[in-house]
Amino acid sequence: MSHNIRSIYEGKVITLNIESLSLPNGKPLDLEVVRHPGGAAVVALDDADRVCLLRQYRHAGGGWLWELPAGKIDPGEAPQSTALRELAEEAGLQAGDWRKLGECLTTPGFCDEVIHLYLARRLETVPAQHHEHELIEVHWLAFEEALKQVRDGTINDAKTMLGLLLAESHL
Repeated sequence: MSHNIRSIYEGKVITLNIESLSLPNGKPLDLEVVRHPGGAAVVALDDADRVCLLRQYRHAGGGWLWELPAGKIDPGEAPQSTALRELAEEAGLQAGDWRKLGECLTTPGFCDEVIHLYLARRLETVPAQHHEHELIEVHWLAFEEALKQVRDGTINDAKTMLGLLLAESHL
């Protein structure tokens, strides 16, 4: 399946293309496609089964959201390396035990972003290094309470919801 790609915007994080292609049924189509390098998110659980959640300001998301520590994959970086880096930078944590929970397409109708989800245990503190454009508060919540907040809509960030639900089967 060949297609023609015309980039209409290239930013720091995303590229927006108009991609002309033929669907598997032969129908021609022009699509607006956001290309994103992907990311990684971490369900960090301490010995008391509390999960590290960030209260983070997200303009595009309408304000303050509850999220797992997460971030964008840098060029040439492996997803788990992104997870380690973001856990340290955003939450001030490092982990001695890592398990891959899965991965998800965030919005496949128009974007190719894949988020890799990890469970991190055996935590130790390290200095956090928030970026100047980030407004982040680090919180600890009982894992069962976090699951309740997924189910009642308090936590509505997709990667956080999925990460917590996938981690539940490992506890």
